[in-house]
Amino acid sequence: MITNPTRQRALRGHSPARPPTRSANNGQHQAMLASRLTSRDKWIARMLWEHGVLTSHQITAMAFPSFRSGRLRLRELYLWGVVDRFQPFVTVGTAPMHYVLGTAGASVLAAEDGLDVKEMGYRHDRALGIAYSLRLAHTVGVNEWFAALVERARHPGADERAELLTWWSEARCAKHFGDLVKPDGYGRWEEDAKLVEWFLEYDFGTESLTKLARKLIGYHALADATGITTPLLIWLPTSRREAAARTALKQAWDDLRARQTVPVATAAAELLDPASTHPGPADAVWLPLGSTAGTARRLRLVELARPVQLVPDPDDAAQAEAVPGAPSPMPPAPTAGTSARSVKG
Repeated sequence: MITNPTRQRALRGHSPARPPTRSANNGQHQAMLASRLTSRDKWIARMLWEHGVLTSHQITAMAFPSFRSGRLRLRELYLWGVVDRFQPFVTVGTAPMHYVLGTAGASVLAAEDGLDVKEMGYRHDRALGIAYSLRLAHTVGVNEWFAALVERARHPGADERAELLTWWSEARCAKHFGDLVKPDGYGRWEEDAKLVEWFLEYDFGTESLTKLARKLIGYHALADATGITTPLLIWLPTSRREAAARTALKQAWDDLRARQTVPVATAAAELLDPASTHPGPADAVWLPLGSTAGTARRLRLVELARPVQLVPDPDDAAQAEAVPGAPSPMPPAPTAGTSARSVKG
């Protein structure tokens, strides 16, 4: 959950399980998939390719009406080789199943894009290698943060219209801005006809606050080079950590030549209301840097909106070859007339 992410030190290995019989990824199997994969299935595959790994809870919250229906469909996609999965061992309780792109899923995406799998850059061993990455918990935490926004957009309030328009992965951000900054994500959120964009720094409480504060220099250099002012959102685990981070950030922010080009806001996961149906970053948990903690009102995500200056379009012809367009973060609408079998879940 976004309020209580699993720490890296809690992931000690992977639970053994008897593997079920799976389909071979051959020409006949690819032909079968053409009649069985829905637009939602292919959206899941593209999201896994973009973001590396998503848990069963994240996928079902973003794309299915219930956890049971999502679990059943994900099992089918696993048996067909569209996705692959692993389950980290945790010291307390049971970790959710973690999904990555499978070989058949990579073949489908490559064919849709007019590529072969090698040109796409997919390797099955690398896709599953994230299971042993020391950044697994951080990646899952960042993806949980954005998944909470997708879930919120799917269940807006009575007088609310909301949508997550853009969700870039850390890898995509690095391709665009890696010479200056490496944010954990970039997003654009629309709510009630207001638009806000941001870079995200997701803090797990393990990074030096001095190092976190020094990142403002890079964001200032990026704003100076592009002429684009983009808010920086810093998500921290606790209010105590947030208070300490704000002190370090304020010192670094005050030293910037043009600090107005780097708007910064912080929030702590423990500020989310556990009684809320869909708690997440869209809630009133954000405190702009320069505001006084304890006296200033916390803002909703949309209240951080400012005149939007878009970052370069990844679908622009000049960049299409180096950086293919990111998938839409919102799942496709169910296709009318689709058979019950193909939309199971």
